[in-house]
Amino acid sequence: MLLFFILVFCALIALGFGGAAAWSDYSSMTIPNLYAICIALAFLPAFFMMNYFAPDVTYFSTWQSHTIAFVSVFFVTYVMFLLKLIGGGDSKLITAYALWVGLEGLMALVFFMAIIGGVLGIITLILGQWKPVKKPAKKSWVALAQKGKKQVPYGIAIFSGAIIAFWQAGYLEPNTLISLAAAAPG
Repeated sequence: MLLFFILVFCALIALGFGGAAAWSDYSSMTIPNLYAICIALAFLPAFFMMNYFAPDVTYFSTWQSHTIAFVSVFFVTYVMFLLKLIGGGDSKLITAYALWVGLEGLMALVFFMAIIGGVLGIITLILGQWKPVKKPAKKSWVALAQKGKKQVPYGIAIFSGAIIAFWQAGYLEPNTLISLAAAAPG
């Protein structure tokens, strides 16, 4: 049962820092490095505890899957950062979540992130055109969008994609968690 609580705690830490990153991106268009570091660090005890104490329970993919997802997403997003297509915080945040979901969950993460990012992009254009908010908070996404800046708070899209990817991976799915609690020793 202790293993179950450690896994849930680590997943909640990863999602909590993702929520903080989304809020930070919304309110100031920045994502502190600490958030991505904490998300990645929360994965390590969850992964190693699961593989060490319950190797027969399939919860995570292989370490190779998680490592390849981490490295490949880092490489792609770093190139995108150098080309000024995304921000550095966005690159680090999606890389940290790629570590969590591995290759098996990467498609869901990227797909839902892209859909939600597209919606945010449309909202950004609408805000710039119509300026519906009378007194937006300074330096917030809404304030910048209404001034004509076409920046999208992609931390929101990344976090939303991560929630869906976590759900699809079974990290948050109630039946998976119940069966894990029953099967996992400790």
